[in-house]
Formats: sequence, C-alpha cells, structure tokens
Amino acid sequence: MQTVRFEREGTVGRIVLASPPYNRINGDFAIGLRDSVREAGASDIRVLLLSAEGPNFSMGGGTKEVLNLSVNQFRTRLTVFNDLFRAIEGLRVPTVAAVRGMAWGGGFELALSCDFIVASTSATFKCVEVATAMIPVAGGIQRLCERVGRSRASRYAMLGEPISGEDALRQGIATHLVPDAELETQAKELVEQLAVGPTRSYAATRTLLKAWSGGGVPLADAVMLDIAMDLFDTDDCKRGFLNKSAAYEEGKLPPPIVFSGR
Repeated sequence: MQTVRFEREGTVGRIVLASPPYNRINGDFAIGLRDSVREAGASDIRVLLLSAEGPNFSMGGGTKEVLNLSVNQFRTRLTVFNDLFRAIEGLRVPTVAAVRGMAWGGGFELALSCDFIVASTSATFKCVEVATAMIPVAGGIQRLCERVGRSRASRYAMLGEPISGEDALRQGIATHLVPDAELETQAKELVEQLAVGPTRSYAATRTLLKAWSGGGVPLADAVMLDIAMDLFDTDDCKRGFLNKSAAYEEGKLPPPIVFSGR
C-alpha cells in the first residue's frame, strides 16, 4: 500500500499522505515521499500541494521502530528525512501544505518546509519531541524560530504546547485559516492562483528568502540584483511590464494577467 503518492492535474502537482488516520512518518513513508518528490522535481508543474487523507495531516514519527537503533542508524534515518524535507524546499515552484487535525512532530516540520500553510480550524501544531527527551530533528526549531521568533520557538519546543489553527495564523506559522469543511476548496483556489502566476519570479523570491535565512539582510542584499537580472529577460517579465505600462498610461490599475511561467 502506498503511504505517500504523487498526483498531478495540469501544472498543479500534489503529494498526498495516504496512511490515515495518523499518516505516521516511518520507513515506508520515507520511500513514498522520496519517490513523490523526485516525480515532482522532474515534472513541469508550477505549484505543489501537500495534503493528507483522513482527519489528520500527520502525527509524526513512530517511536517503536527507533527503540532498537544504534546512534549511527538513528542519525542515518534522520538524515534521510532531512534530505527529503530540504528537497521540498529546494523545488523551483511554490509549495502549499493543507493542514487539518494533527500536524505533530515530523508532520509539523514537514508543513514548515512549505511556503504556505493553509490551516483548518481543527488544525493543531505541536513539537512533541520533548516528551521523549529529544529535540525536533528535521529542522523544526530553526524554521519555527524564523516564523515566530526565538522566545516563542523556545516555548513551543521546550514545553510541547499545542498551537491551534487560530494561534498559528496570528503568529505567522500558518498563512491562511479556513473552516474545516472548506480546507480542500480554499487550498485548491490558492494553488490554482499560483499555477498561473509568474513561476520564475516565485522561484526567485524563494531563493532570496533562503539567502536571507542563511546570511540575513547583508547576504540578501548582495545577491538580490543578480537574482532580479535573471528575471528581466523572461517572457513573463516583459508581458508584465507592458501590461502595467499600458494601464498606468490610462490611469488605471493593471488588469490580471495569466503568466506562462517562462
């Protein structure tokens, strides 16, 4: 049985966590996610949606299967998941996680690997690792810190307090909050909007944000114009400037434009 699968509809790709009700992160999950990320990366999709079957996004990793691992085996296992989550961050398209129910432990970290998190009102996010005297080991602390700051990241990682969908939106963890029954519809609307947007501009924005994450404002400033120049000769950029110029000549706002991604 596939625990993770890749689907696509036109230029919209979708990775589905397909082992409800908890979508646990284990060895089979790693194989499915690896294959799905490879398919996504090799395709011509323009946006990727991560979603889950059942009432929960993911409860995170199991504990039984790690009890008999040596330190080296445990590290190797974690390296696999870190590489997969970083591969999602390395895709050249926007990424969206649609979260309902539990996004705990590694499930929380997987959601944090995405550009957008659309949370339903039933969503809860939680760093559960402190209960096993461990830390989040797939990049969760540092990515949570980027979104909420050091003091709140310390609170959630050390105390293991759950974060509701409402709190996640207010603190900047989630980008959207919707009623549970509307999660699929709202996530679909967002990815369809991104799928007809300026894909290369989105990729450049992601690259610049990664530079900021690695070296702060000075590094982002240093690479910003090089990144922008790569966009200037694109078809989308030329059409965008023409569209804006024509509208401004008439004192109007530019009308919506469907970009080609080139």
